[in-house]
Amino acid sequence: MPLLRRLMPLKDRRADLARVIATEQINATRQRGLRLFELLPGDIVTAQARETAQRLGVALMDGPLERPAVVRTDGATAMRRSLYRRNPGWRAPEQKKRTTARRIKRLALVGAGGVGANIAHLCASADSAREITLIDITPGLAESIALDLRHASGISRSPAAITGGSDLALVAGADVVVVTAGRPRTPGMTRADLIQTNRRVILSTGQAIRDHAPGAIVIVVTNPLDEMTVEMQRATGFDRSRIIGMAGTLDSSRFRQAIADAAGVAVADVEAVTLGSHGEEMVPVVSRATIRGRTLSTWLTSQQIDDCVRATIGGGGAVVALRRNGSATLAPAHATVELIDHIRGARAGSVPASVMLQGEYGIDGVVLGVMCQFGASGLLQIDELKLSAAEQQALHDAATAIARRLAE
Repeated sequence: MPLLRRLMPLKDRRADLARVIATEQINATRQRGLRLFELLPGDIVTAQARETAQRLGVALMDGPLERPAVVRTDGATAMRRSLYRRNPGWRAPEQKKRTTARRIKRLALVGAGGVGANIAHLCASADSAREITLIDITPGLAESIALDLRHASGISRSPAAITGGSDLALVAGADVVVVTAGRPRTPGMTRADLIQTNRRVILSTGQAIRDHAPGAIVIVVTNPLDEMTVEMQRATGFDRSRIIGMAGTLDSSRFRQAIADAAGVAVADVEAVTLGSHGEEMVPVVSRATIRGRTLSTWLTSQQIDDCVRATIGGGGAVVALRRNGSATLAPAHATVELIDHIRGARAGSVPASVMLQGEYGIDGVVLGVMCQFGASGLLQIDELKLSAAEQQALHDAATAIARRLAE
C-alpha cells in the first residue's frame, strides 16, 4: 500500500491522505498572524474548529488556492538591497547614461596615413558611418586602403561603402570631415615647428570643405593641433561649434595610462583629464584625478604624480623617438573615434577637446583644450571645471603661448 500511495497522482492522493481539521490547527493559524486557512479536497473540519475559526476571524477557504508568482530579483538588485539594509546611507553608483547612436551618413578622412587609415578601420568595424571616403595626395594610397578595407569586410561583415581618391572635392556631402593630412613630427622636432608647413595644408583643405561640404563638422588632428584648429576655422569661416581639435581625448588617455602604471592598477580604475594645449603647455588636471574614487595623493607620492605629468606631456615625443620616422597612429585614431562617437550619440557626457573659447575660463579668441559636450550639430556646451589656482594659471599661460605662436 505505501508503494501505491507514492505512485498515485497528487489529486488522487488527497482523498487518501485526508486531514482532520480541529481547533488546534485553527489556533495555530491565528497565532502565526494568518487569517486564512486553506482546505484541501477531502479535508474534514470539525464543528468546533468551524466555531473557533469564526470566533477568531480565520476564513476557511476551499483550495487549492492559486499561489502568487515568485518575484525573481537579479543579483545586482539583491546586492543593492543588502547593502542598503546594512547601511541606509549607502547609495548605488550612478548608472551611465544610455544613448541612441546613429550612423553618420558620410565620413570623409583627409589624409590616409597611419591615423586616417586606422580611423577608417575603426569606424568601419563599428558601423559608425554608411559611407567612408579617404583622400590623400599620394597617388593610389587612399584607393589602396579603401580596397583593403573592402576586402576585410568579407570577414568583419561591415556594410560601410568605402572609397578613396586624391581630389579634395571628394569631401562633398560629408557630415563629418577628419583632417589628419600634414607633415608628421620627426625626432627633435616640436609640434610648433610644423606651423608654417602644415598651415598651407589646412588652408587648402579648409577651402575645399567650405566649398563642397558647407554643413560638415570638422575634426582637426594635424599638428600643431590647437594652432591648426584656429587656421581651419579661419579657412572655412564656420562657427566654433563645427570646428573641433582632437587633443584632450588623446592626452587624457595617456595621462590615465601613466597613472595606472604608476599605481599598479587597471586603467579602468583611473579617472583623469588634461586641458590646455596639445603640447608643452598641456595641463594634466591633477586636482580632479582619481584612482578608484580616491585622490592621487592617496595612492602616489608627489614625485610619482610629477612623473605621470611629465610622461603625459612627453607621450607623443616618446613614440616619435622610438619610431624615428613618423608619429603615433593608433592612440590618435582611437581618440578621434571617441569624438566621432560623441557626435553620433554613441557616447554621452563631457569629453576633452580643443575648441575656440569665447570667455570661458576668462579666455577669449584662442583654441584650447576644455571639457565639451557634443551632439549631431557639433559643440553643444563647454563645461568649466573647478581648477586649482596653479591649473587655472597654466591654462591662461597655454592660451598666451598659442596666441603668440599664431602671431609669429
